[in-house]
Amino acid sequence: MKSKILTAAVLLGLSAAASAQTVNVICSVQAEWCNVISTVYARTTGVRINMALKGSGEALAQLIAEKDNPKTDIWFGGTGDPHLQAAEQGLTLEYKSPTLSQLHPWAQQQAKQSGYKTVGIYSGPLGFGYNPELLAKKKLPVPKTWADLLKPEYKGDIQVANPASSGTAYTMIATLVQMMGEDKAFDYLKALHKNVGQYTRSGTGPIKAVARGETAISISFVHDGPGEKMQGFPVETITPSDGTGAEIGSMSIIKGARNLDAAKKFYEWALTPAAQELGAANKQFQLPSNINAKLDPRIPDFKKIKFINYDYAKYGASAERRRLIARWEKDVNSLPR
Repeated sequence: MKSKILTAAVLLGLSAAASAQTVNVICSVQAEWCNVISTVYARTTGVRINMALKGSGEALAQLIAEKDNPKTDIWFGGTGDPHLQAAEQGLTLEYKSPTLSQLHPWAQQQAKQSGYKTVGIYSGPLGFGYNPELLAKKKLPVPKTWADLLKPEYKGDIQVANPASSGTAYTMIATLVQMMGEDKAFDYLKALHKNVGQYTRSGTGPIKAVARGETAISISFVHDGPGEKMQGFPVETITPSDGTGAEIGSMSIIKGARNLDAAKKFYEWALTPAAQELGAANKQFQLPSNINAKLDPRIPDFKKIKFINYDYAKYGASAERRRLIARWEKDVNSLPR
């Protein structure tokens, strides 16, 4: 009897210890996905997640502000460039996961080039969203190449985000610079400017506007399309046949994390197939980084997309990003439309 009471007390103690554990996470994916991660992780591990939802630019700004007294343990998701900048600025911790060999080469490369201070958790190609009903009504063709977007008939009918606030739009600039060379890319962006009806703050804003018939075409990550379509909106996506770039959504452990062991356990969990499959289960259709994750058919087929050899190290560097965004503000955004 005594041994049974003792065993029960030990188990109760372990349970209480687990429930007392907390991990502080900045989550830079869509709110629904963040919330499910929080719920599922707490339910399966007994560890509570203190979750803050922030865009990747805002998350980086917070980590810089908290550098001497970090309040965050781990940063999950968002475009990889700010994660690389955090690594470059010494804000994140080197950590080599034993799971690395189970990840796609692009996810392993993201880890390697950051000195193992971040890792790829998903990838999504850049392309165009379009509203087939609106295009038909306006008798406009579906754009199939980057050059197509410059056609005068699209004037005012294209939306793209502002690269100063959006990783999606910065990926567009970096992609075009690598495809065309910098000066020709900026000539292209000046010409595109004439057709842009609005620069939105967030990267998902343009495809939501397309879905709701507020604009005909967007420059977006194409994995943002199926979720809108599932809600009954008329939206389709296409990747440009002349080549495109992709984001590598990333995850980083914060240097000076107060709950380091808990952060490492969350990190390992987030790299498992089951955890990565939560994205598609919540209408987010990026390609998971774990090669063993089951793929939803709505996830873009990377084998059918023409990708450029995107230099994530160069274009993820703080100085290069600042320089290109400043040039866009000066040479493009200042022009009349």
